Amino acid sequence: MASNKTLEQVTRYADMFAAMGAEPRLRIVQILLTAHPQGLIVGDIQDELGIPASTLSHHLEKLKNEGLVAVRREGTFLWYTANTEALQAIVNFLYAECCTRNKAIEPGELVSIGPKCGLEKRSQ
Repeated sequence: MASNKTLEQVTRYADMFAAMGAEPRLRIVQILLTAHPQGLIVGDIQDELGIPASTLSHHLEKLKNEGLVAVRREGTFLWYTANTEALQAIVNFLYAECCTRNKAIEPGELVSIGPKCGLEKRSQ
């Protein structure tokens, strides 16, 4: 039987996946990962996606509420960044069983989200 902590994790990660389940929001996460760690201002994200500002604002708010993106204010600009710790937690959660119990995938084969360049191969 699953523990309460495990059930809470499943619920939390399901909400995070649901937030990324909309195509524009998944694209936002991808775009922000390419600009990691500095992030992007809203106008640059809008230029990349070609969607109205109000629609973009809605998507960014959903991602922020689920802890997938962070926002910081610098002067009059809002900078959005991908929350790489949250994304790494999702990856770790998905692959925990396959790498620890049944060794379906070797841990060294996983991708690690690092602070320097976004995505990098994890070294073991």
